[in-house]
Amino acid sequence: MSEERFGEFVLVRRHGQVAELVLDRPKAMNAVSTEMARSIASACAALGADREARVVVVTSSHERAFCVGADLKERNSFSDADVVRQRPVARGAYTGVLELPMPTIAAVHGFALGGGFELALSCDLIVADRTAVVGLPEVSVGVIPGGGGTQLLPRRVGAARAAELIFSARRVQAAEAAEIGLVDQLVEEGRDREEALALGARIAGNSPVGLRAAKRALRLGHGLDLRAGLEVEDAAWRSVAFSGDRAEGVAAFNEKRKPEWPGE
Repeated sequence: MSEERFGEFVLVRRHGQVAELVLDRPKAMNAVSTEMARSIASACAALGADREARVVVVTSSHERAFCVGADLKERNSFSDADVVRQRPVARGAYTGVLELPMPTIAAVHGFALGGGFELALSCDLIVADRTAVVGLPEVSVGVIPGGGGTQLLPRRVGAARAAELIFSARRVQAAEAAEIGLVDQLVEEGRDREEALALGARIAGNSPVGLRAAKRALRLGHGLDLRAGLEVEDAAWRSVAFSGDRAEGVAAFNEKRKPEWPGE
């Protein structure tokens, strides 16, 4: 297993074809400062360009939190001009995760609040343990979810449910979060990282070309009418139909062996 650090607060570990992006600011419960936001964006840029990484799992080094959101202590010292300057940096962290071309999984335990939950929502799947507490409490401090929450949450749970959660600013315990679709898989306490990495390894066994194209079709087709969505799907299919992965997948199936994906 290799490791690479991006700034002080982000670590990327390699588990074969699964990359683990570790939020590593434990003294602040992974509150996202300007420096940490830059590091998340940098790590995502490197991972996005890495053809060896088939899946990314976002984890936390803190025992009691995934991420508590924006660093409000830092924000408290900001002038209006500082807020304006920092905004694109903050957005870069969330869009960095959101725009990763390969499947992404968040491993959540403890608090995942505000921007912390938005980082998880930016992933394709969320695995949470029974200590997880999630929510978007931004309106309680005079702002709104600005890391994608107002757009990603209704896509998960519907407009009315998202409105209730955002307007009330309430925190949701793990059992309810799983019941209403805020997280996808609920696991025993302390097993979120292990289960997310295991899920990542299973996904990584599939065609990297197919995985990226399927994610592209899922993302681009969402919200379109059926006819337009099927055109998005057809374009994604055409992008893989003549790939080396497609040829290898068909050959391996017929030869009853495990495929060795060329990844192109």
